[in-house]
Amino acid sequence: MAMIVTGGAGFIGANLVKALNARGETDVVVVDNLERADKFANLADCEIADYIDKRDFLELVASGRYDAKVDAVLHQGACSDTMQTDGRYMMDNNYRYSRVLLDWCQAHRVPFLYASSASVYGAGSVFRESREHERPLNVYGYSKFLFDQVVRRRLGAGAISPIAGFRYFNVYGPREAHKGRMASVAFHFFNQYRAEGRVRLFEGSAGYGPGEQVRDFVSVEDVVKVNLHFLDRGLSGIFNAGTGRGETFNEVARATVNAVREAAGERPLTLDQLRGQGVIEYVAFPAQLVGKYQSYTQADVGALRKAGYDAPFLTVDRGVARYVAERLREAQ
Repeated sequence: MAMIVTGGAGFIGANLVKALNARGETDVVVVDNLERADKFANLADCEIADYIDKRDFLELVASGRYDAKVDAVLHQGACSDTMQTDGRYMMDNNYRYSRVLLDWCQAHRVPFLYASSASVYGAGSVFRESREHERPLNVYGYSKFLFDQVVRRRLGAGAISPIAGFRYFNVYGPREAHKGRMASVAFHFFNQYRAEGRVRLFEGSAGYGPGEQVRDFVSVEDVVKVNLHFLDRGLSGIFNAGTGRGETFNEVARATVNAVREAAGERPLTLDQLRGQGVIEYVAFPAQLVGKYQSYTQADVGALRKAGYDAPFLTVDRGVARYVAERLREAQ
């Protein structure tokens, strides 16, 4: 019996494949789109049974190719570009594709775990898995929001097999290089500091000072653990996948720079020292992001804890240090 991971060559998907391998699972079918061929590198150290292009996969599913052959579907595939303006593409790729897979999983009693997003909360200040707190700011967030509503109705009517959705907050960690400008700020800060000896953050916005915008930054290590917790226990619902702690972009920059400095045998610097020495500098807030940017996020993890996930989450200091150490090893 196979595990199917859609988006399996992507950031979170490839980390899930690697984690399944670590548990002895190698009968893994990866579904993805390799038009951007550099994503293959995310799977180079993984063991998989097959790779299928996402455009061919639904036809194979409809043909009965995978009937009675699948243990679970981990649906991570999506367009995650929050600046994408082609709404038709976004809804076909993120919403309609997900609906077809969900229907198939329910018809064949296959557990379905999928990637939602904290973007469904928009500019709100309460990040709890409840309809009144959801108002996405862009079509990406709307595509995730709309599918969550489908799942809620399905669960309310009595799902045949487990359905679990995870609202990822700001995820960072290994196997994200292919994402380019959509990669995490920790990724970009590392590259900037190594190349130029400085990092660039946005000036203030929405009442926040320079670099003081707050996000819930969560390590991909923890996101993978959350997925496997629900996979193992057959639990259903929609859950935040964040740490429950909001931390500033300044803190991520400080953690990134100091992790690189420590690896070079240099002493850590405070935020004020980094600013004073010009290591942290601020650039104008992009006009195209005004009204479409979350300046504050912090997951309410009450539902996640109630579902039995009691493991601690990595702080920015610890998680970024681990990420930087891995990137430095890769650069050797």
